[in-house]
Amino acid sequence: MLRRSTVRLFAQVTRTISTTTTTFRLGLPHHHSVKEAIPKENKGTSSTHSETMDARAEEIADQFESVALGGGGGSRAARGGKKGGRGGGRSGGGGGGGREVQLSKALSKLLRHQAGSAGIELDERGFAPLDKVLQWGPIRSLQPPVTFSEVLQAVRDSDKQRFALKPNPSTNPDLDETLEDATKWLIRANQGHSIKLDSEGLLKPIALPDSEGKIPEGSVPVPEVVVHGTYFASWPKIVESGGLKPMGRNHVHFSIGLPEDKAGVISGMRKDAEVLVHVDVERSLREGDGIKWWMSENEVVLTEGDKDGLVPTGLFKEVVGRQQDVGILMKDGEEVAYLPEGLKIRAPMGK
Repeated sequence: MLRRSTVRLFAQVTRTISTTTTTFRLGLPHHHSVKEAIPKENKGTSSTHSETMDARAEEIADQFESVALGGGGGSRAARGGKKGGRGGGRSGGGGGGGREVQLSKALSKLLRHQAGSAGIELDERGFAPLDKVLQWGPIRSLQPPVTFSEVLQAVRDSDKQRFALKPNPSTNPDLDETLEDATKWLIRANQGHSIKLDSEGLLKPIALPDSEGKIPEGSVPVPEVVVHGTYFASWPKIVESGGLKPMGRNHVHFSIGLPEDKAGVISGMRKDAEVLVHVDVERSLREGDGIKWWMSENEVVLTEGDKDGLVPTGLFKEVVGRQQDVGILMKDGEEVAYLPEGLKIRAPMGK
């Protein structure tokens, strides 16, 4: 058996190679500016191949680390990351991280990406039988065994409200919410799927008011703010490709505010995002461009994009820096400025 330190070093090197390769594909030696390295007239190199290779390198690193560490068929997500969380029980996966973190990551990976390969069927709204979920290898390997109360706590305490629980009408016809038997419950991830699901069953459509000024039944109005968070390193590729793509998931994700807003936006944007892409959902719906817009249960705005799977730059109302003043980069779909010279470009964590 390989030493854990050796395995993790190999996995980290694999991810570092992916990140470094991305940087040099962009023509960006570390700490160089985008304006200096990518003049506007020299654009045109496709980013699709680099994005695919980066994702594959990350996948290989995950698989190597998981198998070599004896994760019981699990993955990095099932073992967790940072230390912390309550419970402190030992995990069969053998990795670091508090028990709550391990459980949350395992639930996310299964319900968003791996239910099919695990032999678990999701219904039209993305729900899976909780008892079958608890039998999935990386969750079953957590010791002592995961209890219903732990799952309930994970759902309630999720900082981004990633999951939803509901009684299973097939086994719990009275919809009794006091039962603590896993066979009586269903669980789902609220958004973030790569598993193909029907958006209409999972999400609420965003719609304009009708002729009487009313929002159609079952729909939600256009939020005042719809913004996508990205990174300085990613911005040139977004411009180059003509817009935002789901990148392996079913939808492009947008927030209805910023994490630091007083309203307390829950989800839809990573806290370390550097560039804010504000999009005009109202104009998209008004002009009937064929793009459907949705709202998840935890108030993340989602879209599959147009027929090419793209949210085109023509819908970008304004693109600005989040915490660093880089000026307005794009206005009403027109690129008006490059990232400033001297800006340090870093690869975002986990990307």
